[in-house]
Amino acid sequence: MSFLIGENMTGGYGGSDILNGCTIAVEQGEIAVIVGPNGAGKSTAMKAIFGMLNLRHGQVRFKGADITALSPQQRVLAGMGFVPQTHNVFTSMSVEENLEMGAFIRRDDIRASLEQVYALFPVLKEKRRQPAGQLSGGQRQQVAVGRALMTQPQVLMLDEPTAGVSPIVMDELFDRIIEIARTGIAILMVEQNARQALNIADKGYVLVQGSNRFTDSGAALMANPEVRRSFLGG
Repeated sequence: MSFLIGENMTGGYGGSDILNGCTIAVEQGEIAVIVGPNGAGKSTAMKAIFGMLNLRHGQVRFKGADITALSPQQRVLAGMGFVPQTHNVFTSMSVEENLEMGAFIRRDDIRASLEQVYALFPVLKEKRRQPAGQLSGGQRQQVAVGRALMTQPQVLMLDEPTAGVSPIVMDELFDRIIEIARTGIAILMVEQNARQALNIADKGYVLVQGSNRFTDSGAALMANPEVRRSFLGG
C-alpha cells in the first residue's frame, strides 16, 4: 500500500477530462517526479491529489485512508503540503512573516521549525525582515517551500519548483529537495526540467494526454531510449 496514491484518476475542468485514468504514488522519504510534454496533465494530476480538482473516477488515499472527498484545507491538516508554481508568496509581507503564515494550523512553539527552515535556506535568515516581493525568483521559491515545511507535512508537493530560475539556482533547489526527502518527507514534484528532475528521482512518471506512458525508477527512465528520444531531447 502506497503512502500517498492518486489511483486511476479521471477528471478535468468543465466537461472535458484532462486526466484519463492516471495513477501517481509516492512513498515516505522518496522523491517522485511527474514529467511529460506541455498539456500532458502534470499539474492537473497534482491538483487532483491535493483536492483542487474533483475526480469523476478514481480515488486518492493517504496513509491507507480514502481522502478523495477531503478539501485541500483538510488535506493540509492531514499532513500534506502544496507549493503552487506561481503566486506562492505574500509579496508585501516579510520573509519571516511568510514562514509564520505557514504555521497557521499549529498551536505549538514554531521557533525550532523556523530555525530548521533557516538552516535549509540560509539566505532566508539573512533576508528575514525583507519583503518577499523584493526577493529573486529562486529566493521566493525557497520562501514558498519553507512556508509549506512550517506546517510539518509528511508529503510535500511541488508544482514546477525551478520554473524561471537559473541553472545554478535549480541545482541548489534540487539539492535542498534531496535533503528534505532524507528527513523522511515524501516529495511529489512536477518539473519541466525533466532530465535534471529524473536524475534525483527515486520514481518517475511520464504522462501523455493525462495517462501514464512510462512509470519506472528515475535511473531506468533516464536510460530508456524511447523516453530519452521523445521526452529528454535524445
